[in-house]
Amino acid sequence: MPLNRKIKSLIFAFCCVAVFGALVVFAGERQQQKNCEKVNISIENEYNNYFISEKEVTELLTRDGAEKIAGLNRSEINLKNLEMRIKAHKFVKDAQVSRDLKGNLKVSIKQNRPIARLIHENSDNDVYIDDEGNILPLSERFTARVIPITKSVQSPALNNAFFQDSVGHAYLSLLQFIDHDAFWKAQLAQMHIEADGKVTFQPQVGDQKIEFGLPEDIERKFKKLMIVYKQVLPQMGWNKYKRVNIEFNDQIICE
Repeated sequence: MPLNRKIKSLIFAFCCVAVFGALVVFAGERQQQKNCEKVNISIENEYNNYFISEKEVTELLTRDGAEKIAGLNRSEINLKNLEMRIKAHKFVKDAQVSRDLKGNLKVSIKQNRPIARLIHENSDNDVYIDDEGNILPLSERFTARVIPITKSVQSPALNNAFFQDSVGHAYLSLLQFIDHDAFWKAQLAQMHIEADGKVTFQPQVGDQKIEFGLPEDIERKFKKLMIVYKQVLPQMGWNKYKRVNIEFNDQIICE
C-alpha cells in the first residue's frame, strides 16, 4: 500500500508538471501572437530637462515614420535594435525597451544631465559638460540653467579626455559640488579657469571677484566663503570689496 501511494503521488506530480509546462507553452504562444497596438513612452525628468520629446522618440523608433511599430507581431519587433536607436540620441543616457503583458511596447528613457556650459568666443561652439564629465552639444529644444565656464587660451582643452584624468577630475568634482548645493548653484554666476589652472568666480550678488585657487579642499573653501556671505558682506556692504580670496589655509582676504 505505501508503495502504491508513492507511485500515485509521483504520477500526480508528473501530471501537474506536464500540465503546468503545457500552460506555459500555450501562454508563450499566445504572447507571440499578440500584436503591438501602442507604444508607451516614459522620459525621466527629475531635473526639469527637456532635451528629448515623446515625438522625437517616436521618430527614432519608426525612422521618421518610414517604419511602423503599431500592428507588428511580437516576433517582428527587435527590442535591442530599438534601444540602440534611442541610445544614439545625444541627450539619452540610457534607454530600456520592453513589452507589457498585452504585447505593447514600453520605452523608458533617462536623459543626460548637463551641470556646466563651456563658453567660447563663438557661441556656436559652446558645449555642455554633464555630471560624468562627458561633452554634450547644445540643444535647439532646451537650454539648461547651469553655470557657464570661460577659460584662458593657455588653459588645457576641456574635453572628454581631460575630465577623465586625475587633474581634470578635480574640476569635475568642483562642478559636481556646485551642482548639488542649491545656494552656490544659484549664487555663482560664472566660473573662469586661469592659465595656471586656478579658478575664479563671479557672483550673482555683489561685484567682487572670488579667487578660489586650484580645485582642491573644495568643501573647506566653500565653508570659508559662506562665512564671508553670512558675517562679512552683510555688515560691510555687498559692494565693499572687489576681491575675496579663499585660496589659502586659515585665511580669508577681502580687499
